[in-house]
Amino acid sequence: MTEESGRIFESEDNRPQVKELFISLKKELPKLEKLLDECNSHWEYEDPVYRFYHQSLKVYRLQETTKKIVEDLQSLSPNLKLNDWFVSILHEGTGKEFDIEDNARWLEVTRPILEAFFHARFFLEMAVKYGHELKYPPKMLPSGWASFLYLYNLR
Repeated sequence: MTEESGRIFESEDNRPQVKELFISLKKELPKLEKLLDECNSHWEYEDPVYRFYHQSLKVYRLQETTKKIVEDLQSLSPNLKLNDWFVSILHEGTGKEFDIEDNARWLEVTRPILEAFFHARFFLEMAVKYGHELKYPPKMLPSGWASFLYLYNLR
């Protein structure tokens, strides 16, 4: 038994897809860290949320950040299909162009943009966190790592 991230794990998850994902995560960690830093910046996080409440069409720009996160996460394991619920959230929160009539339905139209970003950012954050904390993919799962595996339908 080894201690990892304040928890005790009995053994390693040796499933080939999980091991390949973990190796790719470790390799791409610097790139993902940089992206997470950008996603936590004023212009990629604070300002778009403000723009939502300010009812500014600039909130639509958040879709590009979301797509970049998803592209980088998918590239960790391009052969694995992403979680259907996550894909549905992405579908509802991306591919939108501003129309003046959106102002009358602001919450209905723009809230999915933020929701898609928040979900994508969460998975990116878990990738970076557990990319640092874990030395191997454990069988006994911390919640964040388990969530990350759900993204790739490995849980």
